[in-house]
Amino acid sequence: MSGSRFLFPTPGEPILDTYDRLRKTGPVVPIELPGGVGAWSINSYAGVADLLARDNGVFSRDPRHWHALRDGTVPPDWPLLPLVSGDHLQVKDGADHRRLRGLIARAFTAARVEALAPRITETTAALIERIAEAGDGVDLVTAFNEPLPMSVICDLYGVPAPDRARLRGWTVTLLSHTSTGEEAATAHQELLAYLASLVELKRREPGDDLTTGLVRAHDEEDRLSDGELVSALWVMLIAGHETTVHLLGNAIVALCAHPEQRALAIARNLWPEVVEETLRYRSSVIGSPFRYTVTDATVEGVDIPAGEALWLSYAHIGTDTARYGDDADRFDITREQTGHLAFGHGPHFCIGAPLARLEARIALAALFGRFPELSLAVDPGAIPYTPSHITYGPMSLPVNLGPVAKRPAERVTPEPA
Repeated sequence: MSGSRFLFPTPGEPILDTYDRLRKTGPVVPIELPGGVGAWSINSYAGVADLLARDNGVFSRDPRHWHALRDGTVPPDWPLLPLVSGDHLQVKDGADHRRLRGLIARAFTAARVEALAPRITETTAALIERIAEAGDGVDLVTAFNEPLPMSVICDLYGVPAPDRARLRGWTVTLLSHTSTGEEAATAHQELLAYLASLVELKRREPGDDLTTGLVRAHDEEDRLSDGELVSALWVMLIAGHETTVHLLGNAIVALCAHPEQRALAIARNLWPEVVEETLRYRSSVIGSPFRYTVTDATVEGVDIPAGEALWLSYAHIGTDTARYGDDADRFDITREQTGHLAFGHGPHFCIGAPLARLEARIALAALFGRFPELSLAVDPGAIPYTPSHITYGPMSLPVNLGPVAKRPAERVTPEPA
């Protein structure tokens, strides 16, 4: 690979620092991914927004448009291969994408998401009681940030409780840039095998869950192939909890670092504003592979040939001063919310965004309602973050609880998506 390409990720460098250097290099930069795989990184808000606006046209999610994948340039054991190939929603466009999205969207209608609020509130309350019992030094990642989204998405899909820890482990392996090709491939195959067994379980013992609905769409309606059925579960189980885990972690860190903002959120019940500002200020998704150029294209004045892979760099577009002004890097829940791209845009807008927002509003309101002076038990610089160039959030978050409120926060009712 040519030395003129930006080495990404850069070994030994914190991933946000790498993304910052990448942004300062230019709005569109040729990069070299592990394994000598070349791509183009789109680093500005304007560039990413332009690309998303031209989805399903000039740009595609279908890897069949990627010349390097067809000519053998991409190694067969490449760690990212399970994420960018297959038969799932994230690699489809047009009619196929609309068909699959429509089937999965049954689980994320406004009414169905709203109906989940009592269960989310109940689960949140139970976790907070355990946190109170654990006391100062409790790790919120393992005690709160991970179990809540995992419980919600697994309830939605009908995953038995004893199996949920394994799902989390497979997800972490697939999204880590420190995983080897063999580790990623093994995690991918084990997850697919598990989901195939879940499908068979739902055939024998159907329930009121999305997996059962997809099985019926396959068996009775003939609207899903075998591969699409399992792959639909694969992508939604990963995407349906990972980003919310980190949304909670990033919000807690930001509120602890800005106690005046925390106090304001508690006093004025500004939890929707906290969620949106966190999504803008520190998105859970920092990089997205890939879009592919269907034809020759120009992005931010840079010409890119057809058949190339484009990496969407989300890490700093939420603090792009050209879009958000000179104070873009300031966490401020009172700022006018003018929109962000944390959930994408256009035909591939995140289907689970309403659920993620609801979970985060309920969880943060309850946590800080019970522990209004919650604080970090470690220096912010000592917090370990995910070894991933795709998602970003704390891996461990020890906190001190401070004075406990006399009663838990009242239930947060869902808002229109």
